Amino acid sequence: MDIIDLDEKFLGDYLVCLEGWSDEIKEGGIHKEIWYRRMKDKGLRVKLALVDGKPVGMIHYVPVEHAFAEGRDSYFIHCIWVHGHKKKGVGDHRKKGIGTALLAAAEEDARSLGAKSMAAWGVSLPVFMRASWFKKHGYRKVDKNSVALLLWKPFTDDAEPPQWIREKKKPQGAEAKVVVTAFKNGWCPAMNMVFERAKRAAAEFGDTVEFRPVETSDRATFLEWGIADGLFVDGKQVRTGPPPSFKKIKKKIARRLRSKR
Repeated sequence: MDIIDLDEKFLGDYLVCLEGWSDEIKEGGIHKEIWYRRMKDKGLRVKLALVDGKPVGMIHYVPVEHAFAEGRDSYFIHCIWVHGHKKKGVGDHRKKGIGTALLAAAEEDARSLGAKSMAAWGVSLPVFMRASWFKKHGYRKVDKNSVALLLWKPFTDDAEPPQWIREKKKPQGAEAKVVVTAFKNGWCPAMNMVFERAKRAAAEFGDTVEFRPVETSDRATFLEWGIADGLFVDGKQVRTGPPPSFKKIKKKIARRLRSKR
């Protein structure tokens, strides 16, 4: 196994989270590429794990000032992912120490850049970005926002823990029509899929449904709302993990529309 910095050769793999075989992930469009082009000049770091010359794992992280938390002298891990689909792509590479190697490489890199700590988000459920996994690697919970834990590992004695940036306001509905509000940051293909599915679903109802996109890769817009990615139908939040199907989103819109008649 080799850990490398992202280069143009593997950029396409990174942009689809190593799942180029998936037609579903392509629904997310080019939003992650737009985010990547914007963030690489703001300190975005990406490392890949290669086995037999093929990318099987990835981690990306940004200065905390460009993440979803308030802090200083720290980097924030948006995502660490090891390919785990047994019969697709490069196969299942979990439980081989690849995630641990990626995390160690990222921490070493952050230290070399002058960071005093590393932060990450995690959840208590046994799914993607498990908080328990980070805790095994020396991270501790310093904040919580609903199911999302903010995990933190100091490198120096004077490191300061970050805090979540919380929701500032909620989107509103309208009296005469259903309003679908979709927040999109761009960093996550899964959330980009939700955005595109919601946009397509709303369009199927014509003038009776209004689609309102909110682009939160613009820092000022994110700080105005305190929401990075999310979907709301008439101000009611739709659960987006795992990403709801186009059919499910359309049903929610239709149900809300019927309730207004």
